[in-house]
Amino acid sequence: MRTRATLAAVSALTGALALSTLAAPAAQAADSGTPYTLDVSFSNFKIATAIKVGTTNVVSTKVTYTLTHGADVDITSDDFYTDPFLYRGTFGGDSTPELYGDDFATCTATSSTTATCTGTIDIHPADGDLLNSQAGTWKAAAEATDFNGQDPSSSSLDLSKVGYKDQGDLGSTLVQRYSKLTANAGPEPVYKGRTITTTGKLSRANWEDHQYHGYTGQPVKLQFRKAGTSTYTTVKTVYSDSYGNLKATATAQYDGYWRFSFAGTTTTPAVSATGDYVDVR
Repeated sequence: MRTRATLAAVSALTGALALSTLAAPAAQAADSGTPYTLDVSFSNFKIATAIKVGTTNVVSTKVTYTLTHGADVDITSDDFYTDPFLYRGTFGGDSTPELYGDDFATCTATSSTTATCTGTIDIHPADGDLLNSQAGTWKAAAEATDFNGQDPSSSSLDLSKVGYKDQGDLGSTLVQRYSKLTANAGPEPVYKGRTITTTGKLSRANWEDHQYHGYTGQPVKLQFRKAGTSTYTTVKTVYSDSYGNLKATATAQYDGYWRFSFAGTTTTPAVSATGDYVDVR
């Protein structure tokens, strides 16, 4: 997980700046040697309602937001940077988990003091970006840095001339552990009036060992779709066992497809198994 101190986004890009002091008001900058508060604000933050993250593949999610800035802030300069990020917990806390994009956002001016910015949140589960306990609601934020013509890699960088601003609580999204669900119905073929048994497994991504493990104690619906139709009907609800396994029985009446369907939770997305066809004679 990419961690953030003041200007960490820019230091990641240049590899030459490591700042830990939060932005201070401009009046204090000359004395404290810290960045002044940049005259920008953020609004209209838009992101997917949920981000499903597995065990290995990088997940990239588009983000857009409005940046409003003072007339003295040149967002087109080469040393102006802005990007969105997500955080879980207290905004700005020393141990608050945060998620960023691999690149900075790009902004298109919509007036002399506003711009629409587009960026991404890029999650690398194989690199340890997430812990299982961090699944659920994450809040949205954005930040901007202006070096005002200074070289960020210079040892003589004057921090009092660097502007910085971040803003939290711009929105929220769910970061969820990707789920899988299987279903196998039989016997096949089966005589009408006999019992059909459907077995399967509900599992989800473990972000710490990068495997899929059973999701236990969850309500899962057994559903049936008659051959020649397009709609599944719920037959009953069963619960996954201590390994995530599922088993449900029903009476054979018609040719058709049997599946399990899981409604999801805040930490784990909804998923339905592929229907398994059974021929009834």
